[in-house]
Amino acid sequence: MLSSHTLSVAIPRNWVDLYETIWQPAYFPKWLSALNQGELQPDGDRWQGNGAGGPVKVRFSEHNPWCIMDFYINGGYSKEIFVPMRIVANESGSQLLLTLFRQPLQSDDKFAAELDVARGDLEKLRALLTS
Repeated sequence: MLSSHTLSVAIPRNWVDLYETIWQPAYFPKWLSALNQGELQPDGDRWQGNGAGGPVKVRFSEHNPWCIMDFYINGGYSKEIFVPMRIVANESGSQLLLTLFRQPLQSDDKFAAELDVARGDLEKLRALLTS
């Protein structure tokens, strides 16, 4: 069983409106640094793009009424990494939750660095949505 850490960011927008704005795969490169702000191209049931370390393939959960935006990312190491992501109502606004799982053999420092990157990504997303 992998250990995990869930990050959360409050966004002052209705949760359903927020989901409808950001659920599409084309929106993810605008804020997710693992996709290096490049365009994603459809490739069967996956999307291809470029990350900091080279080509990446991503699968996304389908549009749904529960505001679930899980994705699976593969940076070419033959293993998809599951990243659960949810939007929940927070009074008149929203709470966006993103969980990172510590991968096998990943050092404390490496996992801490990943969490820092994810925090920055969520802050970038909040800035995009509130400016």
